[in-house]
Amino acid sequence: MTTTQFLSFPPSQLDKETDNSQTRDILVFFIPGNPGLIDYYKPFLSTLRGLLDEAESLRHLRFQIHGQNLAGFVDDDHEPFTSQRTPYDLEDQIQHTLEALKGLRVDFGPRKGCPYDEVLLIGHSVGTYIALEIFHQLLRDPDLAPQLNLSSGILLFPTIHHISHSPSGKKLDLLRRTPILGDNAYRIAQAFLRLLPRGALRWIVESIMGFPVHGAEVTTRWLKSRDGVWQALHMGMDEMKVIGEDHWDEELWEIAHEAETHDKVIPKFFFFFGKHDHWVANHYRDDFIQKRQKQIERTRLVVDEGNIPHAFCISKLANPHSIRILLRWNLHKTEHSEVIAEKVSLWINQMYSSS
Repeated sequence: MTTTQFLSFPPSQLDKETDNSQTRDILVFFIPGNPGLIDYYKPFLSTLRGLLDEAESLRHLRFQIHGQNLAGFVDDDHEPFTSQRTPYDLEDQIQHTLEALKGLRVDFGPRKGCPYDEVLLIGHSVGTYIALEIFHQLLRDPDLAPQLNLSSGILLFPTIHHISHSPSGKKLDLLRRTPILGDNAYRIAQAFLRLLPRGALRWIVESIMGFPVHGAEVTTRWLKSRDGVWQALHMGMDEMKVIGEDHWDEELWEIAHEAETHDKVIPKFFFFFGKHDHWVANHYRDDFIQKRQKQIERTRLVVDEGNIPHAFCISKLANPHSIRILLRWNLHKTEHSEVIAEKVSLWINQMYSSS
């Protein structure tokens, strides 16, 4: 079975109202976390596509949703890894994503083949760090991608500040620092996984770990791949070294020259933090929020009031009929992916409905 390299969702239909050369084309580009497999996010992205199609306030825009794998997570996108040809690190993933963005053009409508009028980056987990680094690199050197019109970012469960101090980060960083074990962790994991038949592994992931059907299939395929586990561990350990203190220029947050439309300040970034995120240290999260409060109009910072997990793309809601505190608009949802898609759709409306 093949693995999807990318997912692309054009509008479900182009009507006369939006199919004209004056309509602005917006690229919504999604950057996954680690493991960097876009198939995990298919329910989220397909739900978001439907919500954008239904939004009357966005009828004057054409949105194209695109997302793709990070490098190295499927075997057919690279030569086999060796001690000399090692997996991709975090900087490699930033450049891989930037190159993908530079190559994308409008692929439907009267402006087919032209650069997008605006690009909205959505990142999850380490994908948020990749997104901010792309913004930062283009800010310092616009010639890297002269026709890449980055406008905004939505950062879901961001791991952008001292990830090695988070509960899970401490464990992975300890593994990284342990002599011999850190360098050979992927070999131990692969040896164990080879002992399990594919069917048994799939049953464990779906029945014991509680993954939804699509998440169980993607996870089983990744765990049984030649290099996927090595890529995930290698990149994860690199994240522990690289993602430390907030090092971005203040200009990134656009304090000095806020963009306005019809006398309304338009947010540039939406940050959505988990209430209890095992990949984020709460005190560093709170410090980051406090530091960015002065840019509240251009940088919106939201902490989840419920219990949506970091890995929202592979988690199911509990039985909604037994949980009275769920909001009414959540009652028909079965996965957290759909809940997050609702939130992202709302933020996109806030960004673009008046533009």
